[in-house]
Amino acid sequence: MITVRFLYYNWFGIIPDDYTEGNKNMIQAIVLLVFLIFLNSVFAGAEMAVLSMNEAKMKELAEEGDHRAQILIKLTEQPAHFMTAIRVTVTTAGFLQSAFAAEYFAQPMTEALIRSGIDVPQNVLKIVCMIIVTILLSYVSLLFGELVPRRLGMKNPDELSLRLAGLLKIAMIAVWPATALLTVTANGVLYLMGIKPEEKEEQATEEEIRMLLTEGNEQGSIQQEESEMIQNVFDLDDTAADEICTHRRDVVVLYMEDSDEEWERIIRENRHTFYPVCGEDQDDIIHILDTRDYFRLEDRSREAVLHHACYSPFFVPESMRANLIFREMREKRDYFAVVLDEYGCFVGIVTLHDLVETLVGDIDDRTDLPKPDDIEKTGEHIWKIQGGAILDDVAEVINVELPVEKYDTFSGFVCGVLERVPEDGEQFRCSWKNLDIVVNQVRNHTVVEGIVHVQPEKKVQEQKEEI
Repeated sequence: MITVRFLYYNWFGIIPDDYTEGNKNMIQAIVLLVFLIFLNSVFAGAEMAVLSMNEAKMKELAEEGDHRAQILIKLTEQPAHFMTAIRVTVTTAGFLQSAFAAEYFAQPMTEALIRSGIDVPQNVLKIVCMIIVTILLSYVSLLFGELVPRRLGMKNPDELSLRLAGLLKIAMIAVWPATALLTVTANGVLYLMGIKPEEKEEQATEEEIRMLLTEGNEQGSIQQEESEMIQNVFDLDDTAADEICTHRRDVVVLYMEDSDEEWERIIRENRHTFYPVCGEDQDDIIHILDTRDYFRLEDRSREAVLHHACYSPFFVPESMRANLIFREMREKRDYFAVVLDEYGCFVGIVTLHDLVETLVGDIDDRTDLPKPDDIEKTGEHIWKIQGGAILDDVAEVINVELPVEKYDTFSGFVCGVLERVPEDGEQFRCSWKNLDIVVNQVRNHTVVEGIVHVQPEKKVQEQKEEI
């Protein structure tokens, strides 16, 4: 009320008798202090809004002719200059707040306390009053000049940035001399420290993005499926061809020595899109047959098929990373790769379908037969485990320490326990520590499926010889 009265009377040039010079100075100081806090809040909120705004959206608005968006894009082209200008403005406002508070509030408070009869030396009392004023001012300034406006800037950054674009441009021009001086000085200090300020800042690392994905998933802003897909994109450059390929034992091939009728029977029975064509053996792959071209042919003689439905194989080493295979496939427009080991022997095949499944998970089409779960619990401490199950996963599910550093799959582990390669069609039983393993199906000298009984209570003497 006092401030309103003073402004009213001062506007019309009328100063009432009860207003002393001290009253006028105090009111002017309060008005100035409120203005400085308001100025601080505007630029603090603007800083947070600009840092949080959607740059892609602003670029789109700028291309459409929005003058405010164009100003923002230009300001953020040199983030160091922009941040320096904001800091100069905010710091200056804070400095002036402290100066005016000490001048116009601490001294009157000291005099008032002395008049009230407090028996304390004036110099001590003045220091105490300055501390009290500083604490109160810091609280008000932090609350209304920093915290509240910054949160407002984070809540609606795009709209606030556009509204304050013109003011930010004026501020940048007004403090340009100070900004230029500080920038040159800061760059000089960085040079002395061996840092080149003109170098671009390091972009967000893979680890930082993974952390953001995890945090977003926990907060619910990113769905689990979305997070897993993006994580899989990063895992592509750590995944080798032999980790995602269909192994040679599961690949259906065509042999040059077989008849045309045998080729057609194999193609119709298996219903794959591509088939490796082999010469003497499976390691001698000389063509890739594309069934889409094959079924378009009226003449399906060997010569016609080789000429019109076959093409040269695309070979990749087993150590080649999945992201590089994907890039090569895109460039060559070849979506079927033959994986070879370091000796040139056939390891397996990788298709575009395999790479996509690496990103998004298993994709079953209408021709796919239902696949059993790799690890299935069938009873108390009893598990049905497929031979191709990853041994590390098996150890985790059945909660038993297994030699995962020596074997990749459950089939390999069983063969190690058996200490020999099983014969096709063989059935056998073996044990390892507290595991009883029953194998009823062997195909291509590989364990297809096994039943594992975990005996947690039974004390089995550990094998002395290392497997």
